[in-house]
Amino acid sequence: MRREDLADFLRNRRAALAPARRTARRTQGLRREDVAERAYISIDYYTRLEQRRGPRPSPEVASALSQALELTVDERDHLFHLIGHNPPQQTPPLADVDPGLCRVLDALDGNPALVISNLGHTLRQNCLGRELFGDQTQYTGLARSAYFRWFLVPQERGIYPADIHDDQSATFAASVRAAADLEPDPTEATQLITALRAGSAEFRRLWENHDVRLCRQETTSLLHPRAGRLDFDCEVVFSHDRRQRMLIFTARCGADLRHLITADAGAGHRS
Repeated sequence: MRREDLADFLRNRRAALAPARRTARRTQGLRREDVAERAYISIDYYTRLEQRRGPRPSPEVASALSQALELTVDERDHLFHLIGHNPPQQTPPLADVDPGLCRVLDALDGNPALVISNLGHTLRQNCLGRELFGDQTQYTGLARSAYFRWFLVPQERGIYPADIHDDQSATFAASVRAAADLEPDPTEATQLITALRAGSAEFRRLWENHDVRLCRQETTSLLHPRAGRLDFDCEVVFSHDRRQRMLIFTARCGADLRHLITADAGAGHRS
């Protein structure tokens, strides 16, 4: 713990806050008593921190001080570092698609592509991605996960040739186990795994293999009502925090698939 820097930072941040009621006091900012009350700690404890002689605060006390002093995220992280703790991990809503992945997705017009979360939620698709897979952003609840739908919604497999179903199932089961390790909040991952183990004998069998693997480069195939079977290489690009990834599909025959959208202009995409 960097005691001197911590004491100086606490005094500086406290002085920057305006008291709830204006008083005749000459000193600026909140009183030590005010900060201690806000953080639900004793005034003696807080005073010792500002005097460079207090014990090391726990992560819980650090969070309480952050709120009491109305720190920004950057200031809060700095406080944690001064105390000697890792800052809380930020978990932005998955509805917020990674900006870097968005830029790449928007630049692709000849390759089907989509951005998904670790749990298989489709967050965004380009036009060819919607044409080949349908709109995968429309689902709610656990059904948002492509892994949930693959094992528990039989019609989900209709666009895939039967000869790749086993490989796809193995890949998805291994991806679920990897996702459970990556999610900062395990609640939804636990719910997904519980539902899959309860509802799918195939998933239970694959789960017992303990395979764990993030999809990085795969091959797959799809069935299209006009183009027939399409075989793809799939490249994966991860976001900086590895909570999202973009899947980019390249037809193995080298075919330009943009005519599929042109042919459907005015008729709408597949649903």
